[in-house]
Amino acid sequence: MVELLSTKRVQSFRAIQEDEVARLVQAVSSAASTSLVNVSKFLSTYNNDVIVRCVVGDHRLIDRNTLISYITKAIEYAQAPTIADLFPSWRLACALTHKFGKMDLFIDRLFEFMDTIISDNKTQMDEAHQEDITSVLLRIHREGNHQFTLTMGTIKAVVFDLLLSGTHTVTTIIDWAMAELMRNPLVMSRAQSEVRTAFMEEMKVTEEGLRKLRYFHWVIKETLRLHTPGPLLIGRGSQETCRVMGYDVPKGSMVLPETFKPERFENDTRDFRGHDFEFTPFGAGRRMCPGVSFGLASVELALANLLFHFDWNLPDGVDANKLDMAETMGFVGKRKAELWLKPILRVPFASRN
Repeated sequence: MVELLSTKRVQSFRAIQEDEVARLVQAVSSAASTSLVNVSKFLSTYNNDVIVRCVVGDHRLIDRNTLISYITKAIEYAQAPTIADLFPSWRLACALTHKFGKMDLFIDRLFEFMDTIISDNKTQMDEAHQEDITSVLLRIHREGNHQFTLTMGTIKAVVFDLLLSGTHTVTTIIDWAMAELMRNPLVMSRAQSEVRTAFMEEMKVTEEGLRKLRYFHWVIKETLRLHTPGPLLIGRGSQETCRVMGYDVPKGSMVLPETFKPERFENDTRDFRGHDFEFTPFGAGRRMCPGVSFGLASVELALANLLFHFDWNLPDGVDANKLDMAETMGFVGKRKAELWLKPILRVPFASRN
């Protein structure tokens, strides 16, 4: 993973992220001229294309609908409980469960799909100017001078795992952030003001400028605090009875935050990259999500562009306080309802070369 998702490797994908965020802004701008836009759908397309281009090299090598169907089915199989999960050594339970036979068939079809992807990637390796993640794995496999053996089966599993883990996380974070901003207009106003002040002179969002933003990053932190993309990572309870901000918390209780207030991070230096154990939305230590830097780069770039280029309104008749914030149950804590908004273009996007 050090080779695949190193800081240098993540930075090499910046041009892809910028290219896809340009497509995102232009697509939203075109759709906004006629009606409401399904923000969730646009974000999903943006993120999927970024992931596929970085992992495989060319999003045209993969049929997006086919990929999403495999990812959705993989998540369904992983989440579906069976009696065999409770009694794995009980052969009768395994025999009565049809899940495993279906999974074997699914894996066979999935690996056929991955074979096509890897085969197409091989044919383009000599022509590629930028090394994607699959190309890195194939190079390591070809060189074969490492302390470990990298088989083609392992390559297929790693590539699909990267596609699987990266497909929903970024979309989920931005979707929650936009929903919370729509429910909190004062926060939206302050975030947009900061972003537009920082980038209005250059008329575009830059990587250097993003580093200087403060309130914008508080918004992302607060979104991660309330809506951790991988909710199973933080199933923790209080080890002893304690008092927090005037509230008595009994031993064994799980406290779930509800109030969206980015200002709480104004004098708080705690970060979510695994160093501060009070705030670990991506885990920590050896089990920390290895793609956190890559994912956050996609989140920051897309969210900043949406705030910079557009004003956002809820559909007519929708009360911000009654916006549906229910979330799904599963490995990814995404919103149940798709986010439909009315964008108004304020800062035109410069044409891509």
